[in-house]
Amino acid sequence: MKNAVQRFGKFLSSMVMPNIGAFIAWGFITALFIEKGWLPNAQLATLNGPMLNYLLPVLIAFQGGKLIGGDRGGVMGAIATIGVIVGAPDYPMLMGAMVMGPLAGFVIKKFDQAMDGRMPAGFEMLINNFSIGIFGMLLAIVGYYAIGPFMSAVLVVLKGGVQVLVDHSLLPLAAIFIEPAKVLFLNNAINHGIFTPIGIEQAAEAGKSIMYMLEANPGPGLGLLLAYWAFSKDKATKDSAPGAIIIHFFGGIHEIYFPYILMNPLVIVGPIAGNICAILFYSITKAGLVGPSAPGSIIAFMSMSPKSSIVITALGVLIAATVSFLVSSPIVKMAGSKSLEDAQKKTSDMKAESKGQAAEVLSGADVKADDIKKIVFACDAGMGSSAMGVTILKKKLEEIGLKPEIKHVAVADIPKDADVVVTNVNLEERAKMSLEGTNIPILTLSNFMDQTEYERIIVEIQRVLGHDVPDVFCKDNIVLNAKYANKEEAIKACADIFIKGGYTDESYKADMLQRDKEASVYLGNGVALPHGLASSKETIKNSGICFVQVPDGVDFNGEKAYLLVGVAGKGEEHVELLGKIGQTLMDEGVIEKLKNSTSKEEVINLLNL
Repeated sequence: MKNAVQRFGKFLSSMVMPNIGAFIAWGFITALFIEKGWLPNAQLATLNGPMLNYLLPVLIAFQGGKLIGGDRGGVMGAIATIGVIVGAPDYPMLMGAMVMGPLAGFVIKKFDQAMDGRMPAGFEMLINNFSIGIFGMLLAIVGYYAIGPFMSAVLVVLKGGVQVLVDHSLLPLAAIFIEPAKVLFLNNAINHGIFTPIGIEQAAEAGKSIMYMLEANPGPGLGLLLAYWAFSKDKATKDSAPGAIIIHFFGGIHEIYFPYILMNPLVIVGPIAGNICAILFYSITKAGLVGPSAPGSIIAFMSMSPKSSIVITALGVLIAATVSFLVSSPIVKMAGSKSLEDAQKKTSDMKAESKGQAAEVLSGADVKADDIKKIVFACDAGMGSSAMGVTILKKKLEEIGLKPEIKHVAVADIPKDADVVVTNVNLEERAKMSLEGTNIPILTLSNFMDQTEYERIIVEIQRVLGHDVPDVFCKDNIVLNAKYANKEEAIKACADIFIKGGYTDESYKADMLQRDKEASVYLGNGVALPHGLASSKETIKNSGICFVQVPDGVDFNGEKAYLLVGVAGKGEEHVELLGKIGQTLMDEGVIEKLKNSTSKEEVINLLNL
């Protein structure tokens, strides 16, 4: 059911998202040049009407027709939509275009299927062109007499419904549905498939619309992320929040805060409360934007504000962020040490239980090394989180000497000439539908901000290439009941595990010894953390962790170490691995259990790496 709703919502937004540039151009012209704009200009303001009434509907119809019937469907959709526009002259026909575009694409697609193999030789061009012309004319007539008037009636009803909500101060309650729907990746469908068409109709009459402010306000997400930054008891989650704030608030990628809600679903009441208060404030002050805010960043949100309402618009964002922060904070505090990593693991485990291990996604992993020339990063709309993911993934692939073409697309538009597809775990089923009939490997990640997720993706890509890549931590990296005469022997033993496992070369052993000479690797509580120098990261082939248990202890400058946890981190992962291990070993109960453990399986479970 969820996938069906997402697919429908995605289809609606897919007609709008590729044309967002045109919406922004229209929004800027409106904001700048209308009578109450920033730079009033009566001549340039005349661009507003033709763009709103003709350009935007035709572009949407073309895209909708193209999604169904290819380029021919796009042309058909544009022709037919002119009939809708002329048949309903009192309203901008964006919603009419969303109906007529796909309908026209469907008609020409069925015609092409019917003619496949039956077209007389030499008449292909004639039939192809005349079929578009004839069917386009017929659908334009249908649009003029039927669809245009019908969609006008629909808009009247919707507009009246919104007005009833506004008159009775009920519009803020829409946030109860908006915020949960966003977490289900329906944010683009809601904003551009539903609110934008209604908003354009309102803006055409009043010069602005509150509908543009309902979903795009970055305040609720900002308050949530600030709460995690201030009060999260999990260090990794706390440290990731500032970066997420920048990407969400200034980049407009709202998907970045979804994992923070999924790890603790109760916290969604914070953004809901924040958005309710903001919408109520905007309703009371009769605020609105002149055009759609895309992406939903503070920059785009404020740039669409009328000149006379700039302070009110900013206050609404501040109110949303403040309320969201105040409501979310106690929930984050009570959540204990829940972490993003735990939430991601739980998601993966649930997915594995329901349809087999995630490794099954790599059923197409017979791809040869020379075949990987294109990697596709897919997200819901193909414009926000996937664009960010491409940048990160490209950098990490270059670090291991791989430079394939990497592009970002919407999950519904994944090209079938891709060699590997990377997407969010919640979009995996939709990615499989897009790739039906192929054996293209699909790799999933849960959090676009977690660097270790990308490291795992890199490892999976290397394995698809046929490279022998060892696991970061496995049974072969564990030694129990060891005895060493001194700390040098113990550190060398850790280095030998890395060398034998293919994680490092021989030079890492000297680096580990040198590191202890420069600053002791003994942590306290009977634990030592042998690792290399900052310069040795270049010699590490693959990230790895080893565990050595020494029941009798080994002397580290007067202190006894009973546990040695060696670390070899490739790239920036070195610091992240140290942080994760350090956090785990802060628990004295865990340390005691590790000292007395008699099985490698127990060690793996206790370290939780």
